[in-house]
Amino acid sequence: MTQAAVIGGGAWGSALAHLLAQAGHEVRVWAREPDVVEHINATHANPRFLPGAILHDAVRATSSMSEAIGGAMLVVYVAPSHVLRSVVRQGAAYVASGITAVVATKGIERGSLEIMSNVVASELSGRPVVALSGPSFAIEVAKGMPSAVVAASTDSAATALVQRALSSPVFRVYTSDDVVGVELGGALKNVMAVATGMAEGVGLGLNSRAALITRGLAEMTRLGLALGARAETFAGLAGMGDLVLTCTGALSRNRAVGVEVGKGRDLREVLAATESVAEGVATTESARALAARMKVDMPIVSAVARILFEGQAPTDAIAALMGRDLRAERDA
Repeated sequence: MTQAAVIGGGAWGSALAHLLAQAGHEVRVWAREPDVVEHINATHANPRFLPGAILHDAVRATSSMSEAIGGAMLVVYVAPSHVLRSVVRQGAAYVASGITAVVATKGIERGSLEIMSNVVASELSGRPVVALSGPSFAIEVAKGMPSAVVAASTDSAATALVQRALSSPVFRVYTSDDVVGVELGGALKNVMAVATGMAEGVGLGLNSRAALITRGLAEMTRLGLALGARAETFAGLAGMGDLVLTCTGALSRNRAVGVEVGKGRDLREVLAATESVAEGVATTESARALAARMKVDMPIVSAVARILFEGQAPTDAIAALMGRDLRAERDA
């Protein structure tokens, strides 16, 4: 049995804490919200972020970072991307030198344009860091529906440890050493989900959705290759698997935000009505900046950015995408 800390009491953090407890680990969840701490400890539930799920009775919650992390040998970070660095820094003094850090946050840090595992590694120098990504709606994982994800690190011992710690008869963990590919897949698919939601919101059909998913995957792969990732990673669970789930699943927060924006609602109004974070919005800005830095053409990402932040009408953005110069499907 391993003592584990889960830093972040949202839907995904709660689901991962449940998985770890089911596997026999002692689990403490750090949550910023007092009601989340109270509900987990009193009722083994998180109605604010994960309604309808009952958590393992061994999962305990706390608002004390030292209490959550102290003594833990596995620390799982699930804070939203825009606060991840500050949250890791807040608890860094309590992290033992021999721990393994797992990053389950999906995004690209604004400003630095770093992937999430690099953010954590820079704050926890000398500890192995493993990225966890793949097609996994939290509520389905918490309810024991079979799922498969990828644990990625250049430290093979660390990925093997995470694989053993989280794998179960209903949760299968594969390993990879392509950290950049796995993380970019998990981050960029959220932008593509916003795009497919917008297409749905303006009334377009399944042909449009299929085109956006497929061309979105091409964009994701182009940026990944420019940053040293492998093309085959984007054909796997953290790429195509997560992309299809997030672009088509009714439980996708990012797709839902896109639908409402496509219907003409103001982005700020949509986000204010959403309890959980839709990472695709922040990632759109970072992805556009990263694509510009690497001189990679990402027309769908650019179109989503113009709609979200520059006031372009979704119908005009779609028309612009369809009116681009004709070209071969595959890059030469």
